[in-house]
Amino acid sequence: MAELVYRPVIGAALTMFKALDLKIDVQGSEHFPRTGGAVLVSNHISYMDFIFAGLSALPQKRVVRFMAKESVFRHKVSGPLMRGMKHIPVDRAKGEAAYQHALRSLRSGEIVGVFPEATISESFTLKAFKSGAVRMAQEAGVPIVPVALWGTQRIWTKGRPRDFRRSHLPVTIRVGEPMEASKDQYAGALTRTLRDRVQELLEAAQRAYPVRPKDAGDTWWVPAHLGGTAPTQEQLRDAR
Repeated sequence: MAELVYRPVIGAALTMFKALDLKIDVQGSEHFPRTGGAVLVSNHISYMDFIFAGLSALPQKRVVRFMAKESVFRHKVSGPLMRGMKHIPVDRAKGEAAYQHALRSLRSGEIVGVFPEATISESFTLKAFKSGAVRMAQEAGVPIVPVALWGTQRIWTKGRPRDFRRSHLPVTIRVGEPMEASKDQYAGALTRTLRDRVQELLEAAQRAYPVRPKDAGDTWWVPAHLGGTAPTQEQLRDAR
């Protein structure tokens, strides 16, 4: 089926990234299946994560249908694009409809993208994972491909002004080996294993990231346990 909207949007994004001279380092894209359904699972640290996570599947000539909050689909600009790219709207009051939509996509051979933390992590560390990604992979009989992103928070994230004028920023993406999700395994245990896999990839991406905080001149984008000034999850909970 022709991607009348998705491919041009990808082209526009790549053109913008080239103009900004973003240094995008992707490793592990070969882990995406060339055909058939799969669930892409990624950490979530930026409003741009769906774009960068989606780019990681391009070398295998695959596009990703991301599950995203329904309000994005009502926006006058993003709405037509999201619908045209066949992303999946999630109304939290009617979550079952989105879940069934995702299952249909997986069974038809699509890759469905999920951020199991549900919201952006303002501490830039992994929050608890919801089990929906594992459950849909089990029910559809497809593998899970773990992905970790690092550096995307420096472009545009929650609580910080977006500034697309910033150039030369590096973004590191690591894709892990597919994880099988058999129906006879407990979804909760598989979800914990999946989170561990993403954590390993995240640490690998952080080690590979070419900019150290002291060289960047700021530390707001670095987690506290790595010597940065991002709030911890505990501090964020206390502030609420």
